[in-house]
Formats: sequence, C-alpha cells, structure tokens
Amino acid sequence: MFAGIDEVDWASMEHAYGPADDVPALLAGLASADPVQRERALDGMYGAVHHQGDVYACTLACIPFLFELVADPSVAERGSIVELLTSIGGIELDEDDEEELDEDEIEGAANYAMAAAAVCAGAEVFVGLLADADRGVRLAAPLALATLHADPPRVLALLRKRLPAEPDEEVRLALVEAAGRLALRHDTVAEAAAHWLSRLAMQEYAPGLRLAALAQLARCAPGALPVDIVPRVADLLRALRTAYPPSDPATRAAARAAAEAAPREGAHAPTLIGQLRALQAAEEAGRSAPWAADLLRTLHGALGDRVEDRVALLADQLCSPDEAQRLDAVRMSGGLIRAWRGSYDEVVRLLGELLGEPDLRLRDAAGGLLSEVQRLAAPAADALAARVAVTHNSWVREWQYGQRSLDPALRALANIGDPRALPALGSVLERPGVPRDLGHAVAGLGPAALPLAGALRRKLAGVSAADSSEDGGAAPLLAALASLRADEATPEVLRVLREPFASHLRSSALGALGSFGPGARGAVEEVEALMRRSPAREAVDAADALYSVSGDVDTVLPVLIDALMEEEALAVRAASRVLGRLGARAAVAVPRLRALLDHDEIWVRVDAALALCEISGLSARTWQVLLDGWTRQPYVRVRVADALTRTGVAAAGSGAARTLRAELSSVRRHNARDGAFGFGTSDIAADERLLTLCRQALLGGGGRG
Repeated sequence: MFAGIDEVDWASMEHAYGPADDVPALLAGLASADPVQRERALDGMYGAVHHQGDVYACTLACIPFLFELVADPSVAERGSIVELLTSIGGIELDEDDEEELDEDEIEGAANYAMAAAAVCAGAEVFVGLLADADRGVRLAAPLALATLHADPPRVLALLRKRLPAEPDEEVRLALVEAAGRLALRHDTVAEAAAHWLSRLAMQEYAPGLRLAALAQLARCAPGALPVDIVPRVADLLRALRTAYPPSDPATRAAARAAAEAAPREGAHAPTLIGQLRALQAAEEAGRSAPWAADLLRTLHGALGDRVEDRVALLADQLCSPDEAQRLDAVRMSGGLIRAWRGSYDEVVRLLGELLGEPDLRLRDAAGGLLSEVQRLAAPAADALAARVAVTHNSWVREWQYGQRSLDPALRALANIGDPRALPALGSVLERPGVPRDLGHAVAGLGPAALPLAGALRRKLAGVSAADSSEDGGAAPLLAALASLRADEATPEVLRVLREPFASHLRSSALGALGSFGPGARGAVEEVEALMRRSPAREAVDAADALYSVSGDVDTVLPVLIDALMEEEALAVRAASRVLGRLGARAAVAVPRLRALLDHDEIWVRVDAALALCEISGLSARTWQVLLDGWTRQPYVRVRVADALTRTGVAAAGSGAARTLRAELSSVRRHNARDGAFGFGTSDIAADERLLTLCRQALLGGGGRG
C-alpha cells in the first residue's frame, strides 16, 4: 500500500500547522487496525491537511493515497475517508468568488480547482461502493457520486437502481438525498430527479423515505411539492412514531446518561472528531429514529420563507407525544424565528406549555428561546410566570469558572416587561454573586423594576475591582442602574471611576452617569477632570456623559472635534455619535465630518453620515453613504432608521422612503445569518425594532429626541 509515498517531498509542503512531513503517518493511521489511531489520523487530516476546508499542496498530494485506502476492503471505516474525499473535491468557487480573489488567494483557488479535478477523475471508484459490505461506506458513497461524478444521468440511474435493493433504512435516505444534490448541481437531470422524488413521496413507501423525498423536493423543485405539505408531513410523523415507537422519557434519559458517561478508547487524548462523535451519540441515545430530525431540518430549511407553512408544521411538532420530537421542534422554532419575520403567537404559546415538562433539556430549550425572542414571548407570559413561581430555589444558574446567569424563564418573563418577575429578581439581588444577564433583565422589565434600585445600589457598593469582570460583578449592575436612570446611585457609580476597575467598566460607569442626566450633577467635576486627562476614546465617553449631565456644549465640543482627528477608528466613530447627539449645536464639526464620508472604513463613513444627518439634515451625499452602509452592513440599519425617524426626513417619494418600504416588504430578518454561530441573542429584538422604526419614519417620524 502507498507505493511511491516516499517519493513525495512532503517536507517541502505545508499544512495549517507547519511542515507537512507528518502527512505519511496520518495516511498510515487511517489504515490502522487500532480505532484510536484511526480517529487521531482522521482528526489530523481535517485539522491540518484539510483545515476548515482549505486545500494545500499536501492535500492534493494525499488524494491518490486516499483513493487507495477507499478501494481496499480490509481498511476499516472507509466511509469516513469517502466523506473526506467528498469534502476535498466538492468545493466550488462561483464566478463572483473568482472575480473577488486577490493575488494571495489565487493559489488557493487553483488548489480547489485541481482538487476537484483530481477527485472527480477517480470518482468511478464510488460506483462500486454503492453495494459495499460496509454500511458506513454505503452511507457515504451516494453523496460522493452526486457531488463528484462527471456523468449525472448515470449516477441518477444508479441511485434509482440501488434503492430497492438497499436493506438499510438510513442508507436509503442517503440515496434520496443524493438525488436532491444531483438536481441542485446539474440542470440536465433536475427534471428527472424531481420526477423520481415526487413518485417516492406519493407512493406507498416507508414514511421515512417519503419524508426524505419531500425534503429533497422542497430543496430542488419546490413547485412540485403537494399543496397539502403540512398535513402530509404531520401524517408521516405520526406514521414514523408508529413504525418506530419512542421509548419512555426515563429510558431515554438513562440511555443518554450512559452515552455521555461511556468511557472511550483514547479518552486521555480526545480529538475533535472523537468529541463530535460522542456528542452525536449522546444526542441520538434512546431515539428510535434519530435520522428523522435531520430530515425535518432539511425540510424546514428548504421551505425557507414559507413561514405560515413552517409555523403550522412546528405547531404539530411541538405537540408531538415524542419528547425527542418536541425538543427538535423547539430548536427548529429558533431557526425559523431568528431568520424570518412572521406571526409566532401560536408557536410561542406552545413553547410556554413546554415549561412544565419534566425533562430539564426541554424546559431549558423552551425557556432559552422564549428569552431570546424577548417581546415576542408575550403570549407565553402566564406559563413563564407559573414556571418562575415554582423555581424559587433555581432562579440563578452557576456555570464553569463561577459565572452566573438567570434561569431562562425568569429572564424571558422580565424581557416582556411582566412585573411578576420583580419578586424573583429582588430575591436574586439578596444572594451572593451577580448574574451576568441581570442588566438585560432589569432593562426588559422597565419602570416596573424601579423598586430594585436600592438593592442594586447596595450590590454595586459591595463589588470590588478585584472580583469584577465583564460577565459579572459591576457590569450587569451598572447596566441595570443605567436602564432605570437611577440617579440616586451616582455615588456608587462614581466609586467605579475612582477605583482601579477595568477600563470597560469605567466606560459603563460613564454611560450610567449619562443616563442619569441632570440628576447626576454632583459628578460633573470628576467627569470633566477624567475627560481632560484620558486618551481620546475614553475622553469621548466622558464628554458624552458630561454633556448628558450638564448640557455644556462648549466644554465637550473641542474634545469631540479633536477626537475626529485621531487615527483610531473607534475614537472617531464614538466622537461622531456624540456630535450627532448635539445636533445643530455641533455645526462647527460639519467640515470634518464631511471629510470622513470618504474614509477607508465603511463604519467610520456611516457614523459620520449619521452625525451629519442629525446636525445639518439629510443631503444627497449623506444619503448615498447611508444607503451604501445599509446595503453592505445590515447591522447599521437600526441606527439609520432611528436617525430617519427622529429627524423626520424620510418623506414620501424620497430614496430613504423607498428603502424603508423595501425593508418592510422583506420576509427575511435584516440580520439573519447562517451557520453554527449564526445569531446573536439580541438579533430578533433588533430586527423587530427596525420594523417599528421603518413604520414610524414613513409616518413622518417623531421629531428630535
């Protein structure tokens, strides 16, 4: 095996972590009889040789040897090697990507192209793997063929021929998924593949296969979906529960606990691959048909902006007698609400009902999502209040490294401004420690939280600089006091400025003082002194607070204008924001702000344009910059819409009005992102605020605030 491997100059090549002279050992490890060695070798291939999908010269050099491994039936776990080859050869650059490549990226793009050509040239080997004795190989081969083989009609014919002969349910689903992939990648077989999928969805096949066919149809031929897609899928889910009866919750919990606690060979040096496999095993433990969740996720993703259909389907899933299906439905509900605008009252109400579930994972998943959707959680208010009432000893969760957070149900109840959260938050303040999300909860509760001001002051007075951090200690308390505008806490906040707290806490303290307004006049002298002795970025924060407390434009204006001349973009942006607050009184800064409209950084340009909008109105040039920011950086849209609302410049027929109306007509949330880390906990609230601001701006705005 591996004839000629020693003739490759591996040492002259590199991978993600340096010289590639360890690659031959990784390839040998993939062929090892020891499962621990195989896992480490596979982890090394993905971690270094094919790091985050990259293709290096050493990755290309591996391809012939990987094919040699795949073709040898004595090699164990060849399915994982098929998946690796599929990943290496399946990366495609579209025309837009190619046009945007800079000189440093050209070599990488060439490697992708050469990898695709090399793997496709050897893809005939995958044909023989469709009927391999190894189930894992049969599971990986269909997608490899659909992704890499140069003859799509032949591949479709092979998939259709193999389906009735394949005994394994999950492999049959992989054959159907491969047909969908073919249809998406090759117009020449799209119609034939969709026709076959339609037949599989309509005829008397097993419910899992029919569900898989519907999911792939939704991806590649949505027009071919039956009009009664929701009741049809609901019927299939019921049929699946009959064909694969779910085990009782206690049995499932025991199976999951056993999977999580199971010792694994090589656990003394765990790999990322091994950890992912362990997590998957724990997730699937006790499930009768674990693949059903993937089918439903595929279907939901393919249905995209068909929000009403997806809501109806989720309502059915959330009422499933199968606990695992309910948990999946909560997670899928999060994916829908985060990405798409719509009416979610029914889904939210059903999420509230899950707060009484005995399973902690299910309760926490429902509560966490309800806290994330913030004001949209109002239909679940009574259920949240009931949950908070019975968790009086568990209102605070303690995590690794001593971090604390509020129970999700309590946080969600506070986020909707429900005063029934007040007693629990008061009790939390009497206990040791500070939950890191306390400030958000108090802000959500709004004026109803004013009775907490005294307890917040006492808590802040007891926090030391040594034990305070960004995720606990003073930060949440300062945020809470700022949201309440509790100017009686001025002495406690000033202590943070006087003592050696971290710089981000000094900024938070200045923000709190600014929120207190004239009620914090006793802090003017110290804040002004801090402004004069601080570097530009901190000086701007102090100037902002000083203006809010004293209204002294003459004192803060020179500091802000000087900050506009700084090289540090953050200082320039902060100064622009404060100058915008000054409005027409900052007219002297207009020339410099106009010059910033041509700055290299888009964020600097947008902040300068927003300031000009506040100071001197919306000009054609200013709107051009704001529109560019609106298009290229969706996260500026809330601030732009806010400025248009308060300045009242989005007159009917203007370019601004057209942009706002286009935003209101979009079903997709402006800040929706894809991927594992594709959302922030405030994204939904930010998008809902954007919609409100767009409507207000089109109605004429609310004047300057």
